[in-house]
Amino acid sequence: MKFRSIATSLAVAAAVASSGVHAANMTFKFGHVGAPGSLFEASANAYAQCVADESNGRIEVQTFGSSQLGNDRELLQKLKLGQVDFALPSSVMSSVSEEFGVFEMPYIIKSREHMKRVQNKLGDTFQNAVHAKGYHIVGYFENGFRHITNNKRPINVPSDLQGIKLRTPSGAWRLKMFQLYGANPSPMAFSEVFTALQTGVMDGQENPYAQIASANFQEVQKYLSITGHVYTPAYVLSSKRHFDKHPADVRGILTNCAESTQVFVYRKAEALETELLEVIRAAGVEINEADKDAFIAASAPVYDEFASSFAGGAELVKSIRALAD
Repeated sequence: MKFRSIATSLAVAAAVASSGVHAANMTFKFGHVGAPGSLFEASANAYAQCVADESNGRIEVQTFGSSQLGNDRELLQKLKLGQVDFALPSSVMSSVSEEFGVFEMPYIIKSREHMKRVQNKLGDTFQNAVHAKGYHIVGYFENGFRHITNNKRPINVPSDLQGIKLRTPSGAWRLKMFQLYGANPSPMAFSEVFTALQTGVMDGQENPYAQIASANFQEVQKYLSITGHVYTPAYVLSSKRHFDKHPADVRGILTNCAESTQVFVYRKAEALETELLEVIRAAGVEINEADKDAFIAASAPVYDEFASSFAGGAELVKSIRALAD
């Protein structure tokens, strides 16, 4: 019986092998802060599927959303320690390297097509910046165009933000921008925002529709003002040291899948902009179109400060603006 059992097991193993089904021999952890139903979740899952397909099942990417493996800052640290293989930071990157502060400049990115040109033309600038800090950009996804929700009043012009306690992500430039507009901004981990809004610790927050709706902020917010004040890329980020250790073919699959998944991410993001605005509206949130020209006019001092904050800042702004058309 024992020999028959062994023979049967070997036969099953041979059948599995001949069928082209292979157990993963490399497993990676991908942590992000996105809630179920978020663009981040859809993006990370699509990436994991691509890697599994392209490697014929040899490489498995396990995704962990809702800050299960930590918030953005904790994930950055865990990348360095090798406890997480990939993360999906966005705004927090301006605290990693000063170059990423350019994406915090109001209205500097006009469209996804514009962002793609920036990525293609200036990608080495941002890659070199993170390499210097021990990270590697595997690819670019997105967080999206950001809008303001709050419980005080509709926001039509910057002065309407006067005194509003507004949650922001970590990053000095977002704080400076909203301070300039008259708000009282405070950085806070995304996982803490719903409770802060519900209890009144914060009056409002700013995020793309995909983050607003998936986190159910519409349940605890009265007003949504369509400002589109910042477009935030998201970065499939790894530790440079750990990424460089992978065989060339593995690095190729991981990189190629990030590039191909970006196409899915952009299409999904565009669809969600329509679908989720209606979800938010259906929850009873009052929606208004803000005066974007007023916000653009009020933003000049932030650009001036950023341009003079480090060598190359002014040229970086100029280069990105030149790629808008």
